[in-house]
Amino acid sequence: MKQREGRPGQKKTSGSSGESRRNDRTGRPPKPVARPAATRETVREAAVPVAAERPLMTRSGERPVERVPVILESLGAGDFHLIDSGNGEKLEQYGPYRIIRPEAQALWRPSLPAHVWEKVDAVFTGDTDEEGSGRWRFPKEALGETWPLNLLGVDFLGRFTSFRHVGVFPEQIVHWSWMKEQVEKAGRPLKVLNLFGYTGVASLVAAAAGAEVTHVDASKKAIGWARENQALGRMEKLPIRWICEDAMKFILREERRGSQYDIILTDPPKFGRGPNGEVWHLFEHLPLMLDVCREILSPKAVGLVLTAYSIRASFYSIHELMRETMRGAGGVVESGELVIREAGTDGKTPGRALSTSLFSRWVPK
Repeated sequence: MKQREGRPGQKKTSGSSGESRRNDRTGRPPKPVARPAATRETVREAAVPVAAERPLMTRSGERPVERVPVILESLGAGDFHLIDSGNGEKLEQYGPYRIIRPEAQALWRPSLPAHVWEKVDAVFTGDTDEEGSGRWRFPKEALGETWPLNLLGVDFLGRFTSFRHVGVFPEQIVHWSWMKEQVEKAGRPLKVLNLFGYTGVASLVAAAAGAEVTHVDASKKAIGWARENQALGRMEKLPIRWICEDAMKFILREERRGSQYDIILTDPPKFGRGPNGEVWHLFEHLPLMLDVCREILSPKAVGLVLTAYSIRASFYSIHELMRETMRGAGGVVESGELVIREAGTDGKTPGRALSTSLFSRWVPK
């Protein structure tokens, strides 16, 4: 999927050099004031599956109807919107803070004048390689490590991490809004499985809408952050199982147990290396992961959602894989890209669309 802000494994090409305004704005980054917390990379390096424990199923029947290309677009939501982008950077609003982060796909020049970009609260600087750590610079005043945010009615903590992330990937709001709607109109408690769940925002959205949620991530730090988010929103009584485990191990065990889910969200990394030397390569292991996910979908399943970041591939690669995986299940497979559209300083003025990731989603009709 998209070459977006720091999804692990993504090699970032440098933005405009020479005339780049980034060099004029940031200079040499000082030692960060805020201590970085759990990073997306930490989460994804730990979240690697074990070796395949079974062969792929032989599927028969017609492939699902296809709907391509589908562009799922967000203009922002809640406390987030993309203000502007360009010269290899993006200017974002996260609650009270205006933030600048690297963005390799912003090949154009910024639309807004330099003085808008200069009035920021935090700038990510230092190592701009997606696999390396960097630093945050705070031009106005030192900021704390965390701050409260809200999306789709769910409170959670933003956090300045050393890998440029802030604890949420707002382009996913389109999938979360879809999931929320499905849960609310189902007329029964849907069971939702959130694989590689990171800081738990999607899990909290689903549970707040009435779902029974199983959240799986191999990082203890990420699970701890997710629990902080749950406590912040006073959602401790919501039916969420927080599972700190390898995602593939978990779903293989669920398959053996005969467990079933109505909605599965899976957001695997491009590459990861586990604590025991296990290696995850998306192109090698994704077919089995989707195959197992199909087996644990309930007979009345509402959807299977896959997002893919930082891969050198067309969305058609995951689209055709999803159609083969869901052969004989009927329904529709819709695939394409997630994009965030610039919204200006007021959050309401549409500008250019910034691609963030690839996705494929199976729905029963």
